Amino acid sequence: MNNPTEAMQRKHTVKSFDEDLADLTGLIVQMGAHAERQIARAIKALIERDDELAEDVIHTDRAVDDLEETVDQQAIRMLATRQPVAVDLRVISMALKISNDLERIGDYAKSIAKRARRLSTNPQLKPFVTIPRMAELAQAMLKDVLDAFITRDTEKAMDVWHRDQIVDDEYDSLFRELVTFILEDPRTTSTAIDLLFIAKNIERIGDHTTNIAEKIHYMVHGTQINRPSRKVEIETTGGAPAGNLAP
Repeated sequence: MNNPTEAMQRKHTVKSFDEDLADLTGLIVQMGAHAERQIARAIKALIERDDELAEDVIHTDRAVDDLEETVDQQAIRMLATRQPVAVDLRVISMALKISNDLERIGDYAKSIAKRARRLSTNPQLKPFVTIPRMAELAQAMLKDVLDAFITRDTEKAMDVWHRDQIVDDEYDSLFRELVTFILEDPRTTSTAIDLLFIAKNIERIGDHTTNIAEKIHYMVHGTQINRPSRKVEIETTGGAPAGNLAP
């Protein structure tokens, strides 16, 4: 006959581990929600030429970094003390990677805010249409992939993965349009390049969101998604263009 005390201890251990997993999931969701808000606020600062809002986005980026550090500490503690296996091990290890993707998304939102602050004093090249549309698409992808993470819904994650192509197509279209502005009037170069970097930031947000979708697939099924090589990342965190901007 099983020892009642041992059975109770095992039950307590399982319950405690489940609570830790729930806490870890909650941290990831909190981190993602903050990153999503940062994107929306950075784009609003751009459209409304709102320097104060742009500054606030820049200064509140630290909140995402702090949450990433908390996720890392929680995940490492669970790996060390719980010795998880199979799905539980994949969930914890992927949480570490997903938090890094979300931290990068927060950085891109900060970069958008920095360029929005600079653009607020420049004449506007054209009405903002494509960039807000790209941002809306990327925000919707991020929201859906976080929902997929919570529910472990790989179909929803894969739907997000496929939608990234729409963001890429929007970027390609805007790239060609802004290059035309530069060719026709070189005086627009500085403003056009800032807009190109903002668009590239949003495109990279889409890429990191698809990375999260892939990690959800691996977390649930234990298999990688077969895919072509990803584009080489062009860092766009506020400096001058490095190399060719074309995708």
